[in-house]
Amino acid sequence: MRHFFKFVFGIALFLVFISCKEKQNTPKIETVVETTQEEGYIPKSWITNRVKKAEERLKTTEAGQVIWKGMEAHGGLQTWYENGPLALRFNYQPLDGSTQRDSYQVIDTWRNRAVHTSAADSTATYGWTGKTAWVKAKDSTFFKYDTKFWALTPLYLMGFPFVLDGEGVNLELLPNNNYKGKENHVVKVTFEPDTGDAPDDYYILQFDVDSHLLTATRYIVSYPEYFKKGEHLPEKFMEVGELVSIDRILLPNGLKTHWTKDNQPGEYLTKIDITDIHFKGQLDENFFAMPEGAKKL
Repeated sequence: MRHFFKFVFGIALFLVFISCKEKQNTPKIETVVETTQEEGYIPKSWITNRVKKAEERLKTTEAGQVIWKGMEAHGGLQTWYENGPLALRFNYQPLDGSTQRDSYQVIDTWRNRAVHTSAADSTATYGWTGKTAWVKAKDSTFFKYDTKFWALTPLYLMGFPFVLDGEGVNLELLPNNNYKGKENHVVKVTFEPDTGDAPDDYYILQFDVDSHLLTATRYIVSYPEYFKKGEHLPEKFMEVGELVSIDRILLPNGLKTHWTKDNQPGEYLTKIDITDIHFKGQLDENFFAMPEGAKKL
C-alpha cells in the first residue's frame, strides 16, 4: 500500500511540473492529496469494482441471488467494505466447561487479516497477517486453543453473508426450511480445493423469505489439524441472535450453537456473546503486521 501511494504522489508531482511549464500557474497539489485521503483505507473505486463483480457472479444462480439479497438486507456489501476494519469482543463459552475463547479483535474484512487481544490479559495477543499466523504472550501456554485456527473463525461465524463475495465459493439452493414458524430460504456453501485452511467445511445458511435476513447457520468443522481427510465434527446448528445496526450494517450481538437434529437446533452447546462492535475506519498500514517479539506459528 505504501508503494501505491508513493506511485500516486509521484504522478501528481510530474503532472504539476508539466502544468507549471505550460501555464506558469501555481500548482494545486492539495487536490490530488485530498482525493487520495477521501478514498480512505481502501480506494472507493476498488470497493465498487469488487462489489460489482460479486453482484454479477452471485446473480447468475438462484442460490447466489438469495445470498445477494441477504447482503443487501444486512446493509449492503459496498457499505460493509467502505466502513473499514471491524472491531468487536467475541466471547465463546462452551456449556460443558471446556476452553473459553474470549478476545477483543480487529479484523481487516478486505484482506482477511486479524489481531486478537485476550480479554483477560491485554499483553497476550495473536493474529493473522494474511500470510503468517503469530502469537505473543508471556507464557507460551497462555492460549489453550489453536490461535491460528481461531484468528478468522469468529469472522466466518458472525460475518455471513458478507464473507461469501469471493471466488472459490460454491452455492447450492436447497429446499426451503421452516424455522421458528417462518419459512426460510436455504443455501449450502462449499469451497473449491485449497480455499482456506479447511476447504472441506460446509455451511448451510437460512434466510427469512420475507426480510431476507439470516436466521441460522448449520455447519461442520473439518480443520485438517484436528481431523483426518474426510472426517469432521457432527453438524452444528447456530442460531443468530438479535441483529443490531452498526454503521448501517446489521450484525448479530450473539450466537447459540447446538447439535443439529432434523435440520433444527438440538442439544445446546455454546453461548457466544458479541459485544463492543464497531468499525475502525482507517488504520495504520502496519496495524496487522506481526509485532516485534511475537512467535511465528
